[in-house]
Amino acid sequence: MRTLTRGNLGIPLLLLVVLAMVTLPMPPFLLDVFFTFNIALALVVLLVAVYTMRPLEFAVFPTILLVATLMRLALNVASTRVVLLEGHEGGDAAGKVIEAFGEVVIGGNYVVGLVVFAILVIINFVVVTKGAGRISEVSARFTLDAMPGKQMAIDADLNAGLINQEEAKARRQEVTQEADFYGSMDGASKFVRGDAVAGILILVINLLGGLGIGMAQHDLSFELAVRNYSLLTIGDGLVAQIPSLLLSTAAAIMVTRVNTAEDMGGQILEQMFASPKALAISAGILTVMGLVPGMPHVAFLGLALLAGGTAWFIFRRNQARAAELAAAEQLEDEPAAAVEEHKELGWDDVSPVDMIGLEVGYRLIPMVDKTQDGQLLGRIRGVRKKLSQDLGFLVPAVHIRDNLDLMPGAYRITLMGVAVGEAEVYPERELAINPGQVFGTLKGVETRDPAFGLEAVWIEAGQKEHAQTLGYTVVDASTVVATHLNQVMSQHAHELLGHEEVQQLLELLGKSSPKLAEDLPGKVPVSTLLKVLQNLLMEQVPIRDIRTIAETLTDAAAASQDVVALTQAVRGSLSRLIIQEINGSAAELPVITLDPKLEQILLKSFQQGGAEGLMLEPGMAERLQKSLNEAAQRQEAAGKPSVLLVAAPIRPLMAKFVRYGTQQIHVLSYQEIPENKQITIVATVGGN
Repeated sequence: MRTLTRGNLGIPLLLLVVLAMVTLPMPPFLLDVFFTFNIALALVVLLVAVYTMRPLEFAVFPTILLVATLMRLALNVASTRVVLLEGHEGGDAAGKVIEAFGEVVIGGNYVVGLVVFAILVIINFVVVTKGAGRISEVSARFTLDAMPGKQMAIDADLNAGLINQEEAKARRQEVTQEADFYGSMDGASKFVRGDAVAGILILVINLLGGLGIGMAQHDLSFELAVRNYSLLTIGDGLVAQIPSLLLSTAAAIMVTRVNTAEDMGGQILEQMFASPKALAISAGILTVMGLVPGMPHVAFLGLALLAGGTAWFIFRRNQARAAELAAAEQLEDEPAAAVEEHKELGWDDVSPVDMIGLEVGYRLIPMVDKTQDGQLLGRIRGVRKKLSQDLGFLVPAVHIRDNLDLMPGAYRITLMGVAVGEAEVYPERELAINPGQVFGTLKGVETRDPAFGLEAVWIEAGQKEHAQTLGYTVVDASTVVATHLNQVMSQHAHELLGHEEVQQLLELLGKSSPKLAEDLPGKVPVSTLLKVLQNLLMEQVPIRDIRTIAETLTDAAAASQDVVALTQAVRGSLSRLIIQEINGSAAELPVITLDPKLEQILLKSFQQGGAEGLMLEPGMAERLQKSLNEAAQRQEAAGKPSVLLVAAPIRPLMAKFVRYGTQQIHVLSYQEIPENKQITIVATVGGN
């Protein structure tokens, strides 16, 4: 029994039953049972489609549609055999179900029965099936076209730290399942359409074949043959068409559903009857129509009264909800205000400066409110986790507060109380970002991505799949804010690291290397260690490998306590990590070098006056900056990193120099190139 319920034998047994119905004679009692089961199955499938919140929750629907259609066609074959063999006897020769449907619908008039059957077929074939088939075809096409854009959006969220590997895998699987589902629905709609055509042909065959068999083989009169075989044929056709119509309706519901957290009934109540305005206006129109002479006054005025009463009920309900919310807010504010009046000032009233702050306008408050399903808090948590893992220390928490001085849809990112980034977003829209190559334009609010400055457009949510088809990367407002916050924290990571974080790193090091953690503070003061780690973070070098950093500083501290020299020593030890962060695992590293004459000038300046003596003439500095930017742009266009390779003594100066350029350029010294990496010089720049 357990094997049967799990489906290991259920499907083979069903196929055997279908094969038996096609090939073996079936008694009328079994026909009644199977026809009733067919109607019950169609009702269950229809109700499951109505109460399903997302189409993918009923992904097996195309298969069920195929099995139900196959079973219904097999029943038609079995009932046709019984009708043609036993139809001359009339009555319940083909079973009680066929007789009941035939007598109720025909009602003594065979023409009416044929017309009703034809109407059902037209409704099923022309209206429901054709519409559902067209929607399935378009949905399948757009779903397949949007797959690359959706995959890019998932990769972008993963790279930004908004989701982890498991969530990315689940979302990719969902994208694949969605494409498979709509592709299957496109094909399954053809089953229903073919079933409607088969129903018409079976009706004609049963009617003409029955008349021929009844008159030729059983010597029935034309009138008696028409009465017997018309009753059975129309009843048989109706018993098959009603489940077919139910399944066609279920298919139409599935392909027209929108992914929400509510079933279809909840969506209708929420979206149609949330506002009383439509019902109130409809009640007025019905009242005017009901007062026109000659109109059925009871029907129109009764419906007008019902619509008006419902509108009044919704209006009063909305007012009551608003009053409850206002009363709740007042109760929350009054005790706080009363306590505030009698409380003495103290140091608790001096608010400390937030290391990282996010201020939002009032329209963005739902994005950070857990009670309103705000997604921004979870995404910020994901950003902090990913950034902490990448950098090697725990990034401080982000303090979020509303700011009525901002525009309603604006937000501001602060660092130590100072604004370092701000932008405006549209919570109800999606941001379509141009990654560099798109195949069309979009209608919406043109802007730039606040994180990377790329061209972008705020579009309506309904344009998302179209935008992805054109090559845009589409993200929601929460992702925009989280990505911008991630970019700001990455750029200012060295400012987020303080004495407390360094002490935590030393404690973490003590768990794996207790002796090293004990010796390091005696040779390198914590303040010096902090400056070295900040220098590394300032140049986008992670401090995850704290053991290598500590060992290098312990060895180098005997020769010098200079922060720059110690930083250079640590960079040399972390050379493999630095190169991997820049160029991955590629064996070849493309680099930009300085003109030999310029490099010699800088080296002489360093030898004469040290780091403070390194100065560039303003005109030369401007030309050098321009040349570096042009070379970096060429590297970016080729999809390669921009690396400036210089002599070790002048590397800190050049790193500081390029930090203020428009392009991101990594500055390395010759000693920082691992032996297993091959250098390729792609450009030489100078101040000429």
